[in-house]
Amino acid sequence: MSRDRHLGTATIDIMGTGMAAYRRLLAHPTVRSVLVLGFMIRVPVFASFIVLTLHVVTGLDRSYSAAGLLETVTTVAMAVAAPWRGRALDRIGLRATVGPMLVVLVVVWSIAPFVPYAALLVLAAVGGLANVPHYSVMRQALISAVPDADRKAVLSLDALGTELSFMVGPVLGVVAATRLETSWALLGTQLVALAGGVGLWLANPPLVREETAAVATDGEPATGAGAVAARDRAPAGSTSDVPPGPLWRNPTVLAVLFAGTATTIVLTGTDLGVVAALRHMDQPGSIGWVLAIWGAGSALGVLVYGALHRPVPLNVLLALLAATTIPVALADDRLSLVLLLFVCGLFCAPTITAASEALSRAVPEGSLGEAMGWQGVAFTIGGATGAPLAGLVIDHGGWQGSFVAGGVVALLAAGAALALEAGRTRARVQVPRRAGA
Repeated sequence: MSRDRHLGTATIDIMGTGMAAYRRLLAHPTVRSVLVLGFMIRVPVFASFIVLTLHVVTGLDRSYSAAGLLETVTTVAMAVAAPWRGRALDRIGLRATVGPMLVVLVVVWSIAPFVPYAALLVLAAVGGLANVPHYSVMRQALISAVPDADRKAVLSLDALGTELSFMVGPVLGVVAATRLETSWALLGTQLVALAGGVGLWLANPPLVREETAAVATDGEPATGAGAVAARDRAPAGSTSDVPPGPLWRNPTVLAVLFAGTATTIVLTGTDLGVVAALRHMDQPGSIGWVLAIWGAGSALGVLVYGALHRPVPLNVLLALLAATTIPVALADDRLSLVLLLFVCGLFCAPTITAASEALSRAVPEGSLGEAMGWQGVAFTIGGATGAPLAGLVIDHGGWQGSFVAGGVVALLAAGAALALEAGRTRARVQVPRRAGA
């Protein structure tokens, strides 16, 4: 009993300290403004996705396949542009990168709601290429605003805001698309999202730390190479052991991106699996609130994760996500499905957050925008792979297969990441031995 009381007291102390960190971060003016701005941008962005689908299906009287093709075109265009958008953020800054995009997007989405389907495909592709990289910008701004010790907590707050946006945005999108003509609903949601982009351009939050931005020698820019130089001059312990060279030659970066792809495969498979399961149980009307409970579990999980003192390794979180996703296949009614989904949801946002944190520590500060762009590509690949994989196993093995397949992929990815990390550890140990021999 005494031991249990001590354990409970220690847990309360740790969580209390973590919540104090949240209060401290929310009192930080830059952190607070970035989080609020991020919520204001992401809600209409999530709303616009559902409105775009409803516009194709009801407004243009096309099939769901046509709506899916439009979403694929938009997503692929965003993924193609993500690395160079991130590189532009690193090299020329936020305003010079985002300003031209906003002009293009205003033109595109002022026209797109009122054109036939074929023209909409073209305009959506252009809009995807010019999409404002709010994901990269928000996370870069938050990372640069806080000490390294608060990085996990502040990224967890951002993930929490994303989960809340995901829970609110689609609902507002459905309301807008059912009460207005879909063309006007699409115009409205896109213009509100663009207003958030303008707010981001006006706020212009710093994307690198003050000591990095202060470095400008021999005409060297404050970002890019200058950012790397400042990072090299930073005090010991404030940066990670970053190997030189292109990002794609960094094994840690590749491992994190691979883990991000596997995570998205799991989440996509779970999303489709829930729809298939509830249809099989003759409960299609429950899809919305069941997914919301899954999201609530994810929000709670990331809130707890960010309050922890010690970070949980990415491969461990990925394994836990897999281990809690596979049992969802055992659900035999709606109640058990909801409970199992809530449990696996606890590890969704923490895994994504851990991936972003690991990636931010694996690259120089001056390359963070490019790295976040590549992470967007990894997530896109995961979604593009997870959807057909889940559909295939659902068609041939029932809805349970989507949870099992996604979990197995995540377990394999976690094992591969663990093996890679073990190999790097052995290599670091062997090099000093050979040098001393």
